[in-house]
Amino acid sequence: MYSHVSTSPSTSTPQVVCAGLIVADHVCPPLDHLPRPGEIVQVDELLLNIGGGAANTAVDLARLGVSAAVAARVGGDAFGQFAAQTLKEAGVATDHVLTDARRPTSQTLIVNVRGQDRRFIHTQGANAGFVAADLDAALEHPPRVLHIGYFLILPNLRADELALRFARARQAGVITVLDVATPGPGRYLEALEVVLPHTDVFVPNSDEAELISSISDPVHQAQLFHNMGAARVVVTRGEHGLVSISNDLKVRLGAYPTDLVDGSGGGDAFNAGYIAGLLEGRSELECLKLASALGASCVRAVGTTAGVFTRAEAEDFINRHPITIETLET
Repeated sequence: MYSHVSTSPSTSTPQVVCAGLIVADHVCPPLDHLPRPGEIVQVDELLLNIGGGAANTAVDLARLGVSAAVAARVGGDAFGQFAAQTLKEAGVATDHVLTDARRPTSQTLIVNVRGQDRRFIHTQGANAGFVAADLDAALEHPPRVLHIGYFLILPNLRADELALRFARARQAGVITVLDVATPGPGRYLEALEVVLPHTDVFVPNSDEAELISSISDPVHQAQLFHNMGAARVVVTRGEHGLVSISNDLKVRLGAYPTDLVDGSGGGDAFNAGYIAGLLEGRSELECLKLASALGASCVRAVGTTAGVFTRAEAEDFINRHPITIETLET
C-alpha cells in the first residue's frame, strides 16, 4: 500500500532520525486582520513550505551541520514530491519517507494575524497511516538520536508499539527524544505512561502539557512527566522561557530577545538545537541555551525554517545575549 520515495542512497548512517509528522504548509504572512465575509485581503506573497515536526527538525539540524534523515509518510501527489525534494535540497536523507498510495500528502493552512497566535487548518492525509513499524528500517543501523514529532496527533502511532521501539533503541545506545502535539482536550496521560519510561528527553510546550495533565503550573507539569519516567523534561513557554527538570538539573530559563513574525516551527527549531547540543556532549544547561537560541531565531521569519540560525550565528547570538537562569526547588 506504500512505496519508498525515490532518492539517492545514503552514504552513511545519519546521526539523527526524525520521525512522525510531515506536512506541506501553505503560509500567509502576518495580516492586519482576518478577512470579513466576502473580503479579499491582499499580501505580497503566499508561501508553500515543508512543515511538520519531523521535517522541520531535520531541516534545522542539517542547517546546523548535523546529518539527519526523516521517517514519515507522504502521498503520491505533487505535494509529496515537493516535500521529498525540499528535504533532499536541505541535505536531509529521505530513504525512509514512504509514499502512501491510499492517502494524499498532509497539508496545513497557517494564518498569521499581527498580535495574535497562529491559526491552523489541517488535513492529516498520509500522516494518518504512520505506524511504529515505519521506524524499523531506519533503526536497523541505529542513529545516535531518534526524535519523534509529533506524538499524540498521529492516530495510528500506538503507544505500546512506540515504547517497544524506544526501548530497543535505547538498548542500542540511541537517545530518544519525544515531542507531542495535542489537537484538543483528550485522554493523553495513558499513552504517555507507556512511552515516557523509555524517553530520554520529553519536550512539550506549556499549553500541551496543561491539556495532557490538567495542571497549569509549568514546574508541576515538568515534575509530573519526570515522575512518570522521562529522564529529562523541558516545558517550553514561548516568550516566557522554559522549565527543565531532570535528576541533575532543575531550572527555569528566561527567553532570548526576538522579533516575532511567525511562530510556526519555533518548537521544532528548539528541538533541533537541543539535539545538536546532546550530540556535542554539552551540559543540560548548554543544551537549553542552544535550543532557546534556535527557537528564537525561527520565529523572526515567515515559515517554519527560513529564519533558523546557522551554527556560527547561534553561537554568536548566545555570546551576545545573556539569559536569566533560576534554580528551582521541587
